[in-house]
Amino acid sequence: MVKELSRSIREYKTASILTPLFVSLEVVLECLIPFVISKLLGAINVDDGVTIELSQILMYGGILVAMSLASLAFGALSGAFCAKASTGFAKNLRKDLYYKVQDFSFENIDKFSTSSLITRMTTDVTNVQFAYMTIIRIAVRCPLMMIFSLVMAFVMGGSLGFIFIAVIPPLSLLLFLIMRKAMPLFHRAFKKYDKLNESIQENVRGIRVVKTFVREDYEKKKLNRAASDVQYDLTKAERIIAWNNPIMQFFFYGVLSAVLFLGSYTILKTSGAVVNVEEVSQLIVYGMQILMSLMMVSMVFAMIIMSLESGRRICEVLNEESSLSNPENPIFDIEDGSIDFDNVDFKYSVNAERNVLEGINLHIRSGETIGIIGGTGSSKTSLINLVSRLYDVTSGSVMVGGRNVKEYDLTALRNQVAVVLQKNELFTGSIKENLRWGNPDATDEELVEACKLAQADEFISTFPDGYDTHIEQGGTNVSGGQKQRLCIARALLKKPKILILDDSTSAVDTRTDALIRKAFREFIPETTKLIIAQRTSSVEDADRIIVMDSGKINAIGTHKELLGTNEIYTEVYNTQNKGGNDDE
Repeated sequence: MVKELSRSIREYKTASILTPLFVSLEVVLECLIPFVISKLLGAINVDDGVTIELSQILMYGGILVAMSLASLAFGALSGAFCAKASTGFAKNLRKDLYYKVQDFSFENIDKFSTSSLITRMTTDVTNVQFAYMTIIRIAVRCPLMMIFSLVMAFVMGGSLGFIFIAVIPPLSLLLFLIMRKAMPLFHRAFKKYDKLNESIQENVRGIRVVKTFVREDYEKKKLNRAASDVQYDLTKAERIIAWNNPIMQFFFYGVLSAVLFLGSYTILKTSGAVVNVEEVSQLIVYGMQILMSLMMVSMVFAMIIMSLESGRRICEVLNEESSLSNPENPIFDIEDGSIDFDNVDFKYSVNAERNVLEGINLHIRSGETIGIIGGTGSSKTSLINLVSRLYDVTSGSVMVGGRNVKEYDLTALRNQVAVVLQKNELFTGSIKENLRWGNPDATDEELVEACKLAQADEFISTFPDGYDTHIEQGGTNVSGGQKQRLCIARALLKKPKILILDDSTSAVDTRTDALIRKAFREFIPETTKLIIAQRTSSVEDADRIIVMDSGKINAIGTHKELLGTNEIYTEVYNTQNKGGNDDE
């Protein structure tokens, strides 16, 4: 895990190395300052009155000022480089995660929920960032401070330094037990973050449905339960970690009392020959540094424990290999829009009990218009997902332009197979910016032409800003039918050899639907068109219609052929055309 995460340091290696270097210099100076102070105090001799060695005081005073300024400079530099290294590391880590997700196939994305991926890119990366910042600065500072302070304690206090040695083992053991008790709770809490974010995301995305069914109270209770679960584990963990402070206070005052008692006793017994008042006072300073270093080590340990789970979750994404990859020598040119399914079986997971598609044999000529109809769960969408290689077949093969789709470069294939998915998505920005997702280099004239084919130009022209109209996140400021037509226009701008419409005209009226199909016939006759629809009127003028049932092809034929011979198609047609109303 450490090796995987360290790859994201990259250009911030220099800052990551300089941080502990300046921290080390700062610690050395901080440990020497009390020693120089004791020498300064020793310059005041109390014999026959008070005699002040002015030259020595000036010398030690100058040394102290220089050391303090140098320590301050080293501290500031270590802080600056630490901030640069940790924030840069987090930036790279988020970028690596995001780029990795972009390369995922649908199968890979299915393994991670959207809320989980968001948590990993935000909360988990932040935890790892803080841990990294702690490791390169505080985790270096504390052990060095403890070691140097112990050495100086023996230099100044002699055998009194053993007081600090004696207190380290029991204190370390108690701090270790605290962290060991808290670790499983942090581990459990981070797993619950996903459920909390999932609840929030689901509620925000479906806010219209929530309000329509007046389910605000239910959603509030659901969120409260998820938040309470996280709160319970984190509160319990924090309560355990809160013991750090009283334990440190107990040992601190215990050591302070022992140093004062034994130090005073030694001074009185030896008349200051072994240790004097100035040395005992500075010994207390070193004692504070040692104990504070131990306390900071415990907090570093806690931060690392919290980040271990986050690091593991991040590495799960970084180590995930896409189930789809380009061949060694990919084909970039697609000859035409012909499609062939040869004995295709498909299931979404290798562990799935049964196939979603089974025994699919289908041959579509380039330029044909193919309608696909069937009930919910008949695997219509699963069928068309294989054409653009959003998933790979379990067995058999899918051919486009006479070549297996696995032989093509993925980008080249998907640029020639435009898909308007069932769930249309528009992004924040102008209509022009959204349309140019289909072709970044499209001219304004090409945008208008595509929108005319998709029957979108008419309503765009009514907007005050026309094609510069701002689209809100998710396209919430346009209707469902308008969104569908904009998505169709966006797909047309790719000028694909194959155009797939996955129930993409369900929100438009039958007249507009008919106009869109007419435009397709007249203006893109060479493009192969696959139209998934619930309405028979949307596919009745197709060259052929495929009837799907339970993952299999039930029948193939024209509207007239199927109407009298296929039970499923006839039933759907009759149901929708009772009373002669095609919309019913």
